[in-house]
Amino acid sequence: MKIEVRKPTPEEETQMRVCPTWEKEPSEFPWYYDEKETCLILEGDVVVEAGTDSVRFGPGDLVVFPQGLSCTWKVLRKVRKHYKFG
Repeated sequence: MKIEVRKPTPEEETQMRVCPTWEKEPSEFPWYYDEKETCLILEGDVVVEAGTDSVRFGPGDLVVFPQGLSCTWKVLRKVRKHYKFG
């Protein structure tokens, strides 16, 4: 299962900006996605590890986590993001 990290299209960015916001201070925690999540990173520096794969993302990135993904979040700098499930 791959985590997708890319720059959003202008339309995607507009759509994401009306979604709820989530924040987390620097920390490390396991996470499981029981449904797909798409998020627009507003601030922070995060590494997510899933098996042997590792991705790093920050402000301006659009990140898509697939349903069924088990991973570990490593929040290096406080993260703030807009997110939507499904």
